[in-house]
Amino acid sequence: MQFTVVTPLAALTLGLIAAPLAAAAPQGGTVLPGVPAPWEVIVELQRALAHAIDRFQAMDEAGVLSHVSDRYRADPLTKAAIREQLRVMFALYDTLQAQVRLDEVRMVGDQVWVYSTGDVWGRLRWLGTWMPVLSWQHEPEVARREQGVWRLYGYQQ
Repeated sequence: MQFTVVTPLAALTLGLIAAPLAAAAPQGGTVLPGVPAPWEVIVELQRALAHAIDRFQAMDEAGVLSHVSDRYRADPLTKAAIREQLRVMFALYDTLQAQVRLDEVRMVGDQVWVYSTGDVWGRLRWLGTWMPVLSWQHEPEVARREQGVWRLYGYQQ
């Protein structure tokens, strides 16, 4: 099942976090952990993703980070490192656009493993030139419910 969201934050948040997880991604032919997520969970994640993307497009640092757990860790990336990356991006680009496709969503205990593919493009401030910012394919990210809200948690194995 594939879902496409054409907006910037999901790509940014997932892309910032997905890069360090590439080594953890299953290789071709490898059985993915867990079981396919129920439709209701996928819909909830899509809503959270849409909201995060809206906040990203608005360059709302706090809004973007509200979708990331305070306990986020994907060695060496933490929530504080994501905050710094957002600040740099928001300073460099006056507009950001992204396209993200959720390739697979799997339940692994109380966590959801989301595999996504996406691209982020930005328009450089003062120059007006568009350029690619991030790109990834079938990269994993881990999310879980915290206080009734889905947040990115990181791969903490």
